[in-house]
Amino acid sequence: MKIDALNLDMIFETSWEVCNKIGGIYTVLSTKALTLQNLYKDKTIFIGPDVWTEENPSPYFSEVPSLLRPWRDKAELPEGISVRIGRWNIPGKPIVVLVKFDAMYKIKDYYYGEMWERYGVDSLHAYGDYDEACAFSLAAGMVIESICNYKRTRHKNIVAHFDEWTTGMGLLYVNWKLPKVGTIFTTHATSIGRSICGNGKPLYDYMKGYNGDQMAQELNMQSKHSLEKAAAHYADCFTTVSDVTATECEQLLDKRPDIVTPNGFQPDAILTKGRMRKAREVAREAMLNVGSAMIGRKLPADTFIAATSGRCEYRNKGIDVFLDAAKRLEQEGVAKQMLLYVLVPAWSKEARQDVKDAVAAGTNPGVADPAITHTLNNPDSDQIISRIHQLGLSSDRGSNVQVIYVPCYLNGDDGIFNMQYYDMLAGMDATAFPSYYEPWGYTPLESVAYGVPTVTTSLSGFGQWVLSTSASDFEQSGVVVISRSDSDYHSVVEKLASSLRRLADADADSRDKISKAARSTADKALWDYFIVYYVEAFKKALAAADARE
Repeated sequence: MKIDALNLDMIFETSWEVCNKIGGIYTVLSTKALTLQNLYKDKTIFIGPDVWTEENPSPYFSEVPSLLRPWRDKAELPEGISVRIGRWNIPGKPIVVLVKFDAMYKIKDYYYGEMWERYGVDSLHAYGDYDEACAFSLAAGMVIESICNYKRTRHKNIVAHFDEWTTGMGLLYVNWKLPKVGTIFTTHATSIGRSICGNGKPLYDYMKGYNGDQMAQELNMQSKHSLEKAAAHYADCFTTVSDVTATECEQLLDKRPDIVTPNGFQPDAILTKGRMRKAREVAREAMLNVGSAMIGRKLPADTFIAATSGRCEYRNKGIDVFLDAAKRLEQEGVAKQMLLYVLVPAWSKEARQDVKDAVAAGTNPGVADPAITHTLNNPDSDQIISRIHQLGLSSDRGSNVQVIYVPCYLNGDDGIFNMQYYDMLAGMDATAFPSYYEPWGYTPLESVAYGVPTVTTSLSGFGQWVLSTSASDFEQSGVVVISRSDSDYHSVVEKLASSLRRLADADADSRDKISKAARSTADKALWDYFIVYYVEAFKKALAAADARE
C-alpha cells in the first residue's frame, strides 16, 4: 500500500512502555514500529524509561554504542540524567533511547511550578506514580531538546509524539522549549474515565452529565487529570484510538480529538498454516493436561477450550461477565465438555506445587482447589478467585463446565504451562472479552489474527470498528459484538453464554468457515492500512508548528 510518507527529519515517540512490557500500549508501539521503519528508516527514535539493572536487564533492548554517538558524546543533559542507546528487539529494530531519570526528583518542584504557571497543571495533589511519570517524561523532553539542538535542523520537520498522561509533562516541556517541533498527544484511555469505571460508577448512561474537573476532585485525581487535559489542549494534534474514547475525551477533557488513530496489527508473529496446526496441537495438549490433572479426570480430546485474558480489571475487562456466563452454562447444561481459562495476571506468588506434581504425574485424584494454578499473595481480596468460589465453579469435578484461573504473566516461565500467551492462544476454540471499559481491545484482535473466533462488546473500540466494517456474526467476521450499556448486565451474560454454546456446538465445517472469517477480519486491521491516520497526525502537527513561525 503506497502512503505519502511526508518529508520528516525525525520522529520521537515517548512512552513508559518502550522496551517495558506492561500493557496494551507496548503492543501498539511494538507492532507499529516496522511500518514506521518502512516509511522513515531510522528517523523514528523511541524514548523509554531506563528502569533496568545489570541483575535485571531488559529482554527487549540491545545496546548499540555506535548509534547516535556523535550526539551522545556532546549531549548537553542536566547532571544525573544519562542515556543508553540501542535497538528494540521487535520487527523493524527501531532506535531506542532509554533514559535514567532519577536526578529529576530533586528539581521536580521547579518544573511543577513552571507547569502550573504556564499550563495550569496542578501537581499539588499528586500521589502514587505521578512523580515517577513526570520525572521520566521531563527527562525525555530534555533528551529531545538536546538531540534537536545538536542536529541544528532549526527544529523543522520534527514530530514529538507522547503516549498517555504519563508522558504529558514531556509534551508540555517540548511545547515550552521547542516551539518549532510539532507535538502529538495520544490518550489511550482517559485517567478520569478509567477511574470512574474502576470505582464502580456508571460511565455511559451518565456521560453527558459528567464534568471531568469535578469528577477529578471527587475521585482524588486532580493532578493526573489536569496534566492529561493540559497535554490534550496544548498538543498540536490530539489523538485517541477509537470513537468510543473520542466521545469520552470530548466530555471529560473538554476537547474532541483531532484524529482517531485505530490500533493496527503486525502479522509477523502469526504462524504459517502448517506451523499453526502443530502449535494448536501442542497448546491443546498442554491445556487439557493441566485441566485433567487439576480436576482429577481425563478431559476428552474434543473439549471446547475458551479463555478471557488481559489486564486485571475485574469489571472493566468484563471478567465478571465471563464468570457469570460460565455459571449460566453450567446451570443450563451443555452437551460438550467446556474448559474455560481466565488468563489474567494478578498478585501471584508462585506456581502451586501440588498442581505441578499433578501435571507431572498425569493421572491422579486431582488437587485441593482445581480453580487456580498459582498461589496468591492476597487470596481473600482477589475478586476473581473469590467470585469463582462464590459461584461454585469447578467445585463439581464432574461438571461439563470447568473454570481455571491462571493469575500470572504467560511469558514462558510460569511454572505450569511454561508457554507464551500467543502459543496458548493457538490452541483455543474461542475467546471472550465482554468489556465494560475498553478504549480499543488488542486481545480480540490478536484472537482473530490466529483464526480464533471471539466475542467482544459495543463498548470496545475494536467492537465498534468491527460493526463499522463488517458484521457481528461468527460466519461473516469471526466476531460477535454484544451490545452493552450500563443497564443490561444480565442480558450481556446471557448473550455471551449463548455465543459460547453456539461455538461449542458448531460442526467441523462451520468451525473452519468461522476461523477463515476471523482471519479475514484481522487482515483488514493491519498497520499497513491504519498508519495513514498517523501520517495525517504528523501533517497536522507540522502545520501547527509552521504556523507558530
